[in-house]
Amino acid sequence: MDSGYWGYHLILDIRGCDNTSIQDKTVVYRWVKDLVKRIDMVAYGEPIIEHFATHDPAKAGISCVQLIETSNICVHFVPKDNTAYVDVFSCRSFDTEEVKRCFAEYFGGTQMRMTFLHRQA
Repeated sequence: MDSGYWGYHLILDIRGCDNTSIQDKTVVYRWVKDLVKRIDMVAYGEPIIEHFATHDPAKAGISCVQLIETSNICVHFVPKDNTAYVDVFSCRSFDTEEVKRCFAEYFGGTQMRMTFLHRQA
């Protein structure tokens, strides 16, 4: 880990996702399992994958949380507008380009806005 940093936080806001795959819990499960391996993390238990925000159809969709030994991977998909919101947070560095590649392979996406933070205490 780089000196002075407590952790690394990748935030992806993605437009133009494949509407079918972002609504399929099996695809979401396969993606998060593959992502954990591809960024060399260790999953802690199974991911939680549920449909949330049913009170607001404009925001409703599948959310996934996968704890990893160094923190977590979270995503929320919104089928109404084919968007996704991804967070990868770890106290160990990881390949942000691999996260983007893995996402695109499973869900597509025509636009990705990336924010990367070095978290400090």
